Amino acid sequence: MAKRKSEELSELKIPAHVAIIMDGNGRWAKKRLLPRSAGHSAGSRTVEQICDDAWSLGIKYLTVYAFSTENWKRSESEVATLMDLLRKYMKNCLERSRKNNMRVRVIGDITRLDDDLRESIVTLTRESASNTGLCFTVALNYGGRDEIVRAFRKMLADYDSGRFVADDITEEMLSEYLDTYDMPDPDLVIRTSGEIRLSNFLPWQSAYSELYFTDVLWPDFDKKELIKAIEYYSGRDRRFGSETSKN
Repeated sequence: MAKRKSEELSELKIPAHVAIIMDGNGRWAKKRLLPRSAGHSAGSRTVEQICDDAWSLGIKYLTVYAFSTENWKRSESEVATLMDLLRKYMKNCLERSRKNNMRVRVIGDITRLDDDLRESIVTLTRESASNTGLCFTVALNYGGRDEIVRAFRKMLADYDSGRFVADDITEEMLSEYLDTYDMPDPDLVIRTSGEIRLSNFLPWQSAYSELYFTDVLWPDFDKKELIKAIEYYSGRDRRFGSETSKN
């Protein structure tokens, strides 16, 4: 049985880059008559396990949507809980990155975060930079439109400095100013909990991504569910706007 399962997995087309909108922590907790903080804690543990599962399946890049620019609109108590959870996660992630040879990055505007959290991010990014395992990216205080605005500001500064002229601007050039400048675009974007929208997550990068939506709440998302998403991806004919497939 195990051999057959292994053979089935070997026939799948494994996406190089998977991006996940982790949704449903609050509903998971509500179903269990628990505080929302319990759902966020459970979701954090799921992230750790999915990192291991993704790498074991052959995924090279994993990006998760941890905190959006819009999440500041939540109650002060919930935001404080999320920030405390992120502090703990960043410390744990440093140990996991060392143990698992995992490279960790953070995308988004971290200037709004507290000093200690920013320092943890810088330390984690620096110390894991040379690791050669899974490239794990956390989108923190991230919004796709905000990212593009920040990219344009950097481009305009370089334009004003005479580093390029208007005719030099291409899609590839703009991509180099984005937070994800050194990463491939996601092949597959997954959203949990039954919501069917991208919610300002990687709008530029996901232009040709395959989209997979599941009713499973994020804390319940496991390797079996990840394989289901990959099976869906494997069945897609990715043409990137052309008449013939590139696969």
